[in-house]
Amino acid sequence: MQEQHAQTVGADHIGLTVGDLEQSRRFFVECLGWQVIGGVPAYPAVFVSDGTVGLSLWEVDKSATAVAFDRRKNIGLHHLALKVPDASTLQNIYARVSAWPGVQTEFAPEPVAAGGSRMHCMVREPGGTRLEFVCTLTD
Repeated sequence: MQEQHAQTVGADHIGLTVGDLEQSRRFFVECLGWQVIGGVPAYPAVFVSDGTVGLSLWEVDKSATAVAFDRRKNIGLHHLALKVPDASTLQNIYARVSAWPGVQTEFAPEPVAAGGSRMHCMVREPGGTRLEFVCTLTD
C-alpha cells in the first residue's frame, strides 16, 4: 500500500463569528498586539494576524437571535489554541487578558496534564470565542 501524504500545509486563516466585532478587534489588536490586515466593512468583518496565523472576525447578524456556543452541545469550534513561547509569556498573557474588559476566564495557567511538559490557560474573548493559550515547558 502506498503511503498517504497530507494534502494540506497548515491553516491559512480561521474564521470566527463574534458577538461584537469592535470589542473582538480591540482585544486581538490592543490586548494581544496583533495587526489588522484587512476587512469588509459591509459584511462587517475585520481580518487580524499575529504574523503567523490569520483570523477573520465576522460579526454575528444582530437582527437574528444569536445563541452562544456551548462546547458540550454544539458542533463546531470548541476553542482556538494559540501558542506562546514560554511559561513566563503565558503568565504575562493571562494577567493581561484576564483583566481585559469583557473577557471571561475559565482557568489560570496550569499543567495540561499531571507531570506534563505543557501549560495552558483558557478564556473567552469579548466576542465569545474560547481561546486557549499554551506553551511547552523547557528544562
